[in-house]
Formats: sequence, structure tokens, C-alpha cells
Amino acid sequence: MARLFGTDGVRGVANQDLTAELALDLSVAAAHVLGEAGAFGHRQPTALVARDPRASGEFLEAAVCAGLASAGVDVMRVGVIPTPAAAYLVNEYRTDLGVMLSASHNPMPDNGIKFFQRGGVKLADDLEDAIEARMEEPWQRPTGERVGRIRTSTDAVKTYIDHLVASLRQDKTLSGLKVVLDCANGASSKTGPTAFREQGADVTAIHASPDGININDACGSTHPEKLQTKVVELGADLGLAFDGDADRCLAVDHEGNIVDGDQVLAILALGLQEDHRLASNTVVATIMSNLGLTLAMKEHDIHVDQTKVGDRYVLESMNANGFSLGGEQSGHVIMSEFATTGDGVLTGLHVAARVARTGKTLKDLASVMKRLPQSLVNVRGVDKLRAGMDPEVNRAVADANQKLGETGRVVLRPSGTEPLVRVMVEAATQKEADKICHDLATIVKQRLAI
Repeated sequence: MARLFGTDGVRGVANQDLTAELALDLSVAAAHVLGEAGAFGHRQPTALVARDPRASGEFLEAAVCAGLASAGVDVMRVGVIPTPAAAYLVNEYRTDLGVMLSASHNPMPDNGIKFFQRGGVKLADDLEDAIEARMEEPWQRPTGERVGRIRTSTDAVKTYIDHLVASLRQDKTLSGLKVVLDCANGASSKTGPTAFREQGADVTAIHASPDGININDACGSTHPEKLQTKVVELGADLGLAFDGDADRCLAVDHEGNIVDGDQVLAILALGLQEDHRLASNTVVATIMSNLGLTLAMKEHDIHVDQTKVGDRYVLESMNANGFSLGGEQSGHVIMSEFATTGDGVLTGLHVAARVARTGKTLKDLASVMKRLPQSLVNVRGVDKLRAGMDPEVNRAVADANQKLGETGRVVLRPSGTEPLVRVMVEAATQKEADKICHDLATIVKQRLAI
């Protein structure tokens, strides 16, 4: 039987794969695994429940709250907020666990459930496995005063925005900066523009009118084209694109060029190094980060520690080694001084602050890193569980890596959130990267076809 949890919680088409019944059962199991012993002196275990604006989040939220309360957990509903806000508030409000309902950058019909343990930290694999196993076990239902109570918080959004604003250490850091924010019609539609305006920026917000249906619809970090156009049209200093739950951020310079997560990491790393706040002079990145990041950091005596794909693996390395900065090319950036997970608005604020403080354009700051030509193909209609197991595919990957030598590399991996296999190739030229990637994708499609 396939594992229920992927790289970032449990996801699927809402009301088809991810049903109210499944949400309730998962919540009961999570209550037993994560909330068995209240650590903060509460009457009984407590949980924070949040969601992004998807229409399906409404019934899933009701199911999750019902499951938790039926298992004897007191629930605090905080409504629509970004995923990193939920993580922050789990720690700030000292709850025993947290639940975020979101499918991040996925299309609107999808939804997902991700859990946080005490401190606002994503779960390790063993805890997810324990929750999945607990779903099959009988349990004694509390009655009377032992059932959980459900209440709604009225100050969660403000508490989170205050935290974001305070992270820049001084007021009006962004004064004089003209910024365009693409909120993906998602969870950052209020928090993003408010935080930037409170820090003095001149803000134009686009795709900031969520209606439950339009989240990630041709907008946000997966579709930055309109943001690129708007930045140039308005003569803005930079643009920032968030995804539906605002745990990732991509940037656009004043000429409309995309600045990806690797370049953002490079910009922030040099700023932290200058301030003597880059712990162990190390940045944590994943195997999908461009080789250009490693080369650029090496020039500034900064080490790059690589992990598996997924911001929780980045965070695990950061926590284990005391590192202060890490992230992914997709725009998940973790600044552990302020957050326990990727936070798009926080990242955007600090990128903008770097522009304001240095007086340089974002294009100039991003030029510290030269991206190696890269090609990526998502191969659909295949059995992703067999990736890495087929001898012919493995042989083709090995041959390609031998051909590329030190001038490039191949990464082939199953997606943790979608039914596909990703083939990524970096090479000395774009033509070579495209050809090798296309050839490998063809082999993967042939060998792993369903």
C-alpha cells in the first residue's frame, strides 16, 4: 500500500482523494500521536487550525476541527492565513499541534493537510508514519467535559503581521521602494500588502482578491508573467510573487527578469554574511538547486550543504547543524532566526530590504550568481514509484552523468506532491541540457509507462 503522506503532508483532489472522512480520521490520529501529553499546562491538548482560501478548505476545516475536538483536543481556528503564519502561531500560542489546510501551489481542485508539532515544526517521517498507523487502531472517545472545545481567534493575522514587520529590526526600512506583489489570490492577499506598507513600501498588489476558486489561477509564483509585465509597466523597483499558501517567493527585477529561489538564497546569504549572522558560513539547499549557487557561494567562502528535495529536509539539516539560512530553487526560503518553515512574505521583505539598504538594483544583487543552463521535464503517465529502480533508466542516467563530467549533472526523482517523475539536467550549454533532458525523459516515459 502506498504511503499516505507525501513530501509535504497529505494531498489530493478535494472531496475525491481528500475527503471529509479522511480529514476527520487523520485529525483523530494526529491528536493521539501529537497531543497525548499537553506540554504547556493546558486543561487538555490544544491545536491550531488554519487554511488557505480554497473553497474545499471550508468543509475540510470543519472535519478537522470535529476530529480534533472529538479526540479531546481544544481547537483554535485562525481562518485564512499563510502556512508559515500557522507554523509561527503554533509556537507563539504554545499549542500542542497545528494543522494547515492547503495544497500550496497546486490547482484549486486540490487540497492538502499538513501537520505541525509543538514549536511549529513540520513532522519527521516517523511521526507521519505513526499517525498513519494510528488511523487503524481503536480508541476510547472522551465524553462530557473531556471533549474538545472549538473557538475562533480574532488576533492571529495581526500577530503574524507584527512579527513580519519586526523582523526587519527598524521601522520604515522600505521607504521609497516601489514594489508589486502578486498574492496568487491566496493566503497572503492581506498579510503581504499590509506588512510591506507598514514597512514604508509603495505597494501595488495584484491577484489579491481570493474568492475560493481563483487561487493560483494563472498567477502567483507558478505564473509570474503578469507580475513581470506589471513591474515594467509601473517602473517598480521589484516584484514579488507568492504561491497560494505563501510559503514560497520568487522575485522580479526592475527589467522584468525572474530572480529564482537560488538567486534569492545567494542575495540573502551575502547580506547575512556581512552582518555576521550567517551561521557556520553555510547555506542549505537541495539537490535541485542550480550548480551556479554552489559556485557563487564558493567564491565568497560560503559552504552549500545539500539535502533531499523538500523544505522540511532543508529545515532538518538547519536544525541539526544550527544553520540560519536554507531553501529551494522554487522559492521556499527558511530564515531560522524568524521562522520554522519557508515564508514567502518574510523572504520578500528581506530581499526588498537588501535592495533598499545597498542602493543596488535587484538585478545587480542577483548577478552574484550565474545560473548554469538547466532543463527540466515533468514526465506524466508513469509509475513514479519505480523511478530509480529500472535498470535501463539507471544506466541512461549514469551514462549522461559520465558525459557531462564536472560541467553538469542529472537529477531524476519522483515528485512528492504530484503523479509524475521530474528529470532535470544541467550542462555547459542550454542546447546540451535540453537534448540530454529530452532523451532521458523519453526513456523514462517508455520504461515507466503505466
